[in-house]
Amino acid sequence: MYENTFPSKRFQHTLSFLEKHISKEESILDLGIENPFSKIMIDNGFTVENTKGEDLDLDYSSVQKSEASVVTAFEIFEHLIAPFNVLREIKANKLVASIPMRLWFSPAYKSKTDPWDRHYHEFEDWQFDWLLEKAGWEIKDTAKWTNPVKKIGIRPILRSFTPRYYIVYAERKKV
Repeated sequence: MYENTFPSKRFQHTLSFLEKHISKEESILDLGIENPFSKIMIDNGFTVENTKGEDLDLDYSSVQKSEASVVTAFEIFEHLIAPFNVLREIKANKLVASIPMRLWFSPAYKSKTDPWDRHYHEFEDWQFDWLLEKAGWEIKDTAKWTNPVKKIGIRPILRSFTPRYYIVYAERKKV
């Protein structure tokens, strides 16, 4: 499907989960700047606008002003110091969000070249669920998948059967 697009397995799982829950008639605000997956969503018939690269720990204006009915956040919340705050500010009633899961055998990701490309959080599934629920979201569906790597060693073997990604479809709780 997206063999030439890294990481194709993650993109295929994410697109399939999105299509299961979100109609192509709904508008999407994708947290983060335009990226390969936001382009895939558009290529597959979704109407998508992205945030502009503002610091979502401090500036919620994009989510507050957006008229989109759905917010997507694919591998964004682990980069934020306080994802609870932006989750509370979202006006949309639907959320599809994915995170890399915390792996007991591997440290949190930290880029060696980009000082902004770091994971402040790597959640376990229950922690991410708790964050969403506390921020006013009701989880309707979830999925997990592995991320095997083509390397030799104990950690690559563990990655072949230990889930690395977790995705959630949630709706705003009715008050």
